[in-house]
Amino acid sequence: MNTSTIAAISTPNAPGGIGIIRLSGENALGIAKKIFKPLNGADITKSKGYRAFFGSACDKDENLDEAVCLVFRAPKSYTGEDVCEISCHGGLYITKRILRAAIDAGAVSAGPGEFTKRAFFNGKIDLAKSESVMALISASGKQAAKAAFNTLEGNLSREIKENCDKIIGICASLAAWVDYPDDEIEEISKEEIKGTFSFVRDNLLRIIQRFDNGRAVTDGIETAIVGRPNVGKSTLMNILAGHERSIVTDIAGTTRDIVEEKVVLGDIILRLADTAGIHETGDTVESIGVGLAKKRIEISQLVLALFDYSEELANEDREIISLCRDKLCVAVITKTDLEKKLDVDEIKKNFGNVITFSVFDKEGAQKLGNALSVLLGACDFDPSAACLTSERQRECCARAVGHLDEGIAALSVGVTLDAVNVCAECAVDALLELTGEKAGEAVVNEVFSKFCVGK
Repeated sequence: MNTSTIAAISTPNAPGGIGIIRLSGENALGIAKKIFKPLNGADITKSKGYRAFFGSACDKDENLDEAVCLVFRAPKSYTGEDVCEISCHGGLYITKRILRAAIDAGAVSAGPGEFTKRAFFNGKIDLAKSESVMALISASGKQAAKAAFNTLEGNLSREIKENCDKIIGICASLAAWVDYPDDEIEEISKEEIKGTFSFVRDNLLRIIQRFDNGRAVTDGIETAIVGRPNVGKSTLMNILAGHERSIVTDIAGTTRDIVEEKVVLGDIILRLADTAGIHETGDTVESIGVGLAKKRIEISQLVLALFDYSEELANEDREIISLCRDKLCVAVITKTDLEKKLDVDEIKKNFGNVITFSVFDKEGAQKLGNALSVLLGACDFDPSAACLTSERQRECCARAVGHLDEGIAALSVGVTLDAVNVCAECAVDALLELTGEKAGEAVVNEVFSKFCVGK
């Protein structure tokens, strides 16, 4: 672990009421002493932890701003190292100037997530909790924030450890029996091993299911709005976004490129893509847009397929029905305030989830949100339970389940117990990788590369 003292601006890169420059490392207080002068003349390098000093932030001999310096002493700090946080007025120029002064005084610029990474390496936080920090920062709704906070509090780590310990207990019994055959060690029964494997496997599957159900709440669902031209795609996009995000006109083909926006419906997060109308066209630019719309249907996790209540089904509509056949999809019937011409029964025959939508229906967005909550399983999501916060964590759980399945299958066909033990050890390794107890450097670096600088 690098022992240099790192520094970064820990507040957003925008004007605000306050700006914070954070330093962490063995020389954090020494560097802070060079760029901060307490009004009472105190030597902050001799300060105890959990102390605040009022004074001036400075660059060499020039005072830059009035500021407050907070001192935290190792190991009782966020990173486990000596930490200083200089709080100044939140102007971009001032915060950057003080950061430059810290670097000139001997600090080095912190990389993405480097403060939390040091907290991990110093044993202040495990990898699962570390990922929940970024999940909490990026949370877009109450449920997402609550789930991330509960993971930060250790709910997930505790549940993973409890399940991991059950497998480790089996591994210890098997290892003792295999390694000391001459000792009178009672052989653990295959029924007991199988029972433990099945119990842990079912627990992990529930955790995975919880993640899948909660993804629409915690991370958001990649969602494509599709339909033929002038069916109301851009209007729906703007209503859900709460502002004019897409251009709306009566002219078919107005949207030619994909317009993207993240919206929150209740507790559901949708990463919306408003696509070009799907139709036959000789226009080169429009044709490219139609191709992108079809591609977006393929790669999206959810499709909102729009059909015009006031128009009969056209060939383009039937093509959209075909493109959506194997997708998680909701059919949205638009313009229901107009005279009916659409064969609604045909739509219901092809889609399991159908809702109506009109610009004059003030509850239209809420109806869509409720339908999606049921469809995506978000209504069953419990943010107070142990929640995975990343695809990496889900993959670790899935690998553990796979190894336990192999162990259960091996027991059923009479494979030797030492081979069963290998399956158990692999499952343990996967769970220890989740919490970071046995994660390689590449895995750790990948986790923290997704963090913002200053955290």
